Amino acid sequence: MSDFDVGARLKELRSAANMSQRQLAEASGVPHGQVSMIETGRSSPSVASLRKILGGLGVTMSEFFEPDLPQSPQPFFTPAELRDLTSRLYSAAQGPVGRMTLRQVGDARLHNLQILHERYEPGADTGETMLAHHGSEGGIVIAGEIELTVADQTRVLKAGDSYLFASTQPHRFRNVSDREAVVVSACTPPYL
Repeated sequence: MSDFDVGARLKELRSAANMSQRQLAEASGVPHGQVSMIETGRSSPSVASLRKILGGLGVTMSEFFEPDLPQSPQPFFTPAELRDLTSRLYSAAQGPVGRMTLRQVGDARLHNLQILHERYEPGADTGETMLAHHGSEGGIVIAGEIELTVADQTRVLKAGDSYLFASTQPHRFRNVSDREAVVVSACTPPYL
């Protein structure tokens, strides 16, 4: 399998939407130069930045990285059938420290519900730029512990602890421990 070209895919989607780089930047709330740098391969976007840009196109992360996957009406999924939404965001040169993996159950858009199996290696962080989007999300920590900040509240959640909040509130997930954290979460409507 060849490496996924984030810049080429972004340019393809932007062109299909008949948008200039400047129009996409304005619709996404990012600097014009950022779109240009990503499309030409001179910059690799953070997860939060890519989500913002894709929001300006009305495209989910899943649609961006897995454009040709057929909709699957079956109700059951093996681990191999989960859609990996983040593995292509990381280069091998960055190494495993700080890596997070988000795997989606089935077709989130078809059901208007996104269910994720999340793994956060020690040091993994969704970023200093807090996430915020329309909808609600909740989850249960299955193993390890994860620090969750929602608005001005921060708590370290351990295995068995859970969360539920309006996703419009700024939020951030970080693994501040020395072992992997595993979370099963749901978001409606789908965000990634």
